Amino acid sequence: MLIQNSFTIIPLIIIITINYALFGFLNGLIWSWLTSIIAAGIWFLCSRYFFNDWVQKKTNPELLSKLEQNGLLFVFQARIIPFVPTSLINILSGLSSITFKHFIIGTIFGNLIFFFVLTLIPAGLMEGSMELNILLGIALIFVGLFIFYRLKKKQKRSKQVN
Repeated sequence: MLIQNSFTIIPLIIIITINYALFGFLNGLIWSWLTSIIAAGIWFLCSRYFFNDWVQKKTNPELLSKLEQNGLLFVFQARIIPFVPTSLINILSGLSSITFKHFIIGTIFGNLIFFFVLTLIPAGLMEGSMELNILLGIALIFVGLFIFYRLKKKQKRSKQVN
Protein backbone atom coordinates (compact mmCIF):
# COMPACT_ATOMS: atom_id res chain seq x y z
CA MET A 1 0.00 0.00 0.00
CA LEU A 2 2.97 2.31 0.62
CA ILE A 3 4.08 1.84 -3.00
CA GLN A 4 0.54 2.39 -4.28
CA ASN A 5 0.19 5.59 -2.24
CA SER A 6 3.51 6.94 -3.44
CA PHE A 7 3.55 6.22 -7.16
CA THR A 8 0.12 4.77 -7.97
CA ILE A 9 1.67 2.19 -10.29
CA ILE A 10 -0.36 -0.69 -8.97
CA PRO A 11 -4.10 -0.23 -9.47
CA LEU A 12 -5.89 -0.02 -6.15
CA ILE A 13 -8.54 -2.52 -7.20
CA ILE A 14 -5.84 -5.20 -7.54
CA ILE A 15 -4.53 -4.60 -4.02
CA ILE A 16 -8.04 -4.62 -2.58
CA THR A 17 -8.91 -7.80 -4.50
CA ILE A 18 -5.80 -9.53 -3.14
CA ASN A 19 -6.65 -8.42 0.41
CA TYR A 20 -10.23 -9.61 -0.06
CA ALA A 21 -9.05 -12.99 -1.32
CA LEU A 22 -6.57 -13.37 1.56
CA PHE A 23 -8.59 -12.01 4.48
CA GLY A 24 -12.27 -12.03 3.46
CA PHE A 25 -14.63 -9.11 3.02
CA LEU A 26 -14.50 -7.30 6.36
CA ASN A 27 -10.88 -8.07 7.28
CA GLY A 28 -9.69 -7.34 3.73
CA LEU A 29 -11.53 -4.02 3.77
CA ILE A 30 -10.14 -3.06 7.18
CA TRP A 31 -6.60 -4.13 6.25
CA SER A 32 -6.68 -2.18 2.96
CA TRP A 33 -8.21 0.85 4.66
CA LEU A 34 -5.83 0.99 7.64
CA THR A 35 -2.69 0.45 5.56
CA SER A 36 -3.79 3.14 3.11
CA ILE A 37 -4.28 5.62 5.98
CA ILE A 38 -0.82 4.82 7.38
CA ALA A 39 0.82 5.10 3.94
CA ALA A 40 -1.01 8.36 3.18
CA GLY A 41 0.12 9.80 6.52
CA ILE A 42 3.73 8.81 5.84
CA TRP A 43 3.71 10.46 2.42
CA PHE A 44 1.97 13.56 3.76
CA LEU A 45 4.67 14.00 6.41
CA CYS A 46 7.50 13.18 3.99
CA SER A 47 6.31 15.72 1.45
CA ARG A 48 5.81 18.32 4.17
CA TYR A 49 9.17 17.92 5.90
CA PHE A 50 11.61 16.30 3.47
CA PHE A 51 10.58 16.91 -0.14
CA ASN A 52 8.94 20.33 0.21
CA ASP A 53 11.53 22.42 -1.68
CA TRP A 54 11.94 19.95 -4.53
CA VAL A 55 8.25 19.31 -5.10
CA GLN A 56 7.26 22.97 -4.57
CA LYS A 57 9.19 23.86 -7.73
CA LYS A 58 7.23 21.27 -9.76
CA THR A 59 3.75 22.05 -8.41
CA ASN A 60 1.18 24.54 -9.64
CA PRO A 61 0.76 27.27 -6.95
CA GLU A 62 -2.87 27.84 -7.99
CA LEU A 63 -3.71 24.21 -7.20
CA LEU A 64 -2.10 24.52 -3.78
CA SER A 65 -4.09 27.66 -2.95
CA LYS A 66 -7.35 25.91 -3.87
CA LEU A 67 -6.36 23.01 -1.64
CA GLU A 68 -5.60 25.32 1.28
CA GLN A 69 -8.99 27.05 1.08
CA ASN A 70 -11.00 23.84 1.48
CA GLY A 71 -8.49 21.41 2.98
CA LEU A 72 -10.68 18.79 4.66
CA LEU A 73 -13.34 18.80 1.96
CA PHE A 74 -10.73 18.70 -0.80
CA VAL A 75 -9.09 15.61 0.68
CA PHE A 76 -12.45 13.93 1.32
CA GLN A 77 -13.73 14.64 -2.21
CA ALA A 78 -10.46 13.60 -3.82
CA ARG A 79 -10.47 10.32 -1.91
CA ILE A 80 -13.92 9.28 -3.12
CA ILE A 81 -13.31 10.26 -6.76
CA PRO A 82 -11.70 7.27 -8.48
CA PHE A 83 -9.74 9.29 -11.04
CA VAL A 84 -7.57 11.30 -8.63
CA PRO A 85 -4.25 9.54 -7.93
CA THR A 86 -3.68 8.98 -4.22
CA SER A 87 -0.04 10.01 -4.53
CA LEU A 88 -1.09 13.42 -5.85
CA ILE A 89 -3.49 13.94 -2.95
CA ASN A 90 -0.84 12.98 -0.39
CA ILE A 91 1.92 15.14 -1.84
CA LEU A 92 -0.20 18.22 -2.54
CA SER A 93 -1.74 18.05 0.91
CA GLY A 94 1.70 17.83 2.48
CA LEU A 95 2.89 20.86 0.54
CA SER A 96 -0.11 22.96 1.45
CA SER A 97 -0.93 24.49 4.81
CA ILE A 98 -3.69 21.95 5.51
CA THR A 99 -3.32 20.49 8.99
CA PHE A 100 -2.42 16.86 9.47
CA LYS A 101 -5.62 16.41 11.46
CA HIS A 102 -7.81 17.59 8.55
CA PHE A 103 -5.82 15.49 6.11
CA ILE A 104 -6.22 12.33 8.19
CA ILE A 105 -9.95 12.92 8.82
CA GLY A 106 -10.59 13.43 5.10
CA THR A 107 -8.50 10.37 4.30
CA ILE A 108 -10.19 8.17 6.89
CA PHE A 109 -13.75 8.87 5.76
CA GLY A 110 -13.03 9.24 2.05
CA ASN A 111 -11.03 6.03 1.85
CA LEU A 112 -13.56 4.11 3.93
CA ILE A 113 -16.34 4.90 1.47
CA PHE A 114 -14.20 4.36 -1.62
CA PHE A 115 -12.59 1.16 -0.36
CA PHE A 116 -15.93 -0.27 0.68
CA VAL A 117 -17.28 0.23 -2.82
CA LEU A 118 -14.09 -1.21 -4.33
CA THR A 119 -14.26 -4.24 -2.02
CA LEU A 120 -17.79 -4.94 -3.23
CA ILE A 121 -16.45 -5.54 -6.75
CA PRO A 122 -14.32 -8.62 -5.99
CA ALA A 123 -16.88 -9.74 -3.40
CA GLY A 124 -19.57 -9.71 -6.07
CA LEU A 125 -17.37 -11.57 -8.50
CA MET A 126 -16.19 -14.20 -6.01
CA GLU A 127 -19.44 -14.79 -4.11
CA GLY A 128 -22.88 -15.70 -5.26
CA SER A 129 -25.00 -13.90 -2.69
CA MET A 130 -24.29 -10.24 -2.06
CA GLU A 131 -27.61 -8.86 -0.83
CA LEU A 132 -26.37 -7.87 2.64
CA ASN A 133 -23.12 -6.36 1.35
CA ILE A 134 -24.97 -4.36 -1.28
CA LEU A 135 -27.35 -2.98 1.33
CA LEU A 136 -24.43 -2.09 3.60
CA GLY A 137 -22.65 -0.45 0.69
CA ILE A 138 -25.65 1.67 -0.19
CA ALA A 139 -26.06 2.66 3.46
CA LEU A 140 -22.37 3.59 3.68
CA ILE A 141 -22.63 5.72 0.55
CA PHE A 142 -25.59 7.59 2.00
CA VAL A 143 -23.76 8.12 5.30
CA GLY A 144 -20.74 9.42 3.37
CA LEU A 145 -22.86 11.81 1.36
CA PHE A 146 -24.55 13.02 4.55
CA ILE A 147 -21.16 13.70 6.16
CA PHE A 148 -19.94 15.42 3.00
CA TYR A 149 -22.92 17.79 2.84
CA ARG A 150 -22.73 18.53 6.57
CA LEU A 151 -19.05 19.45 6.21
CA LYS A 152 -19.84 21.60 3.21
CA LYS A 153 -22.59 23.47 5.11
CA LYS A 154 -20.28 23.99 8.05
CA GLN A 155 -17.60 25.37 5.76
CA LYS A 156 -20.07 27.77 4.12
CA ARG A 157 -21.19 29.00 7.53
CA SER A 158 -17.60 29.59 8.63
CA LYS A 159 -16.88 31.56 5.43
CA GLN A 160 -19.96 33.73 6.01
CA VAL A 161 -18.83 34.52 9.55
CA ASN A 162 -15.39 35.59 8.29
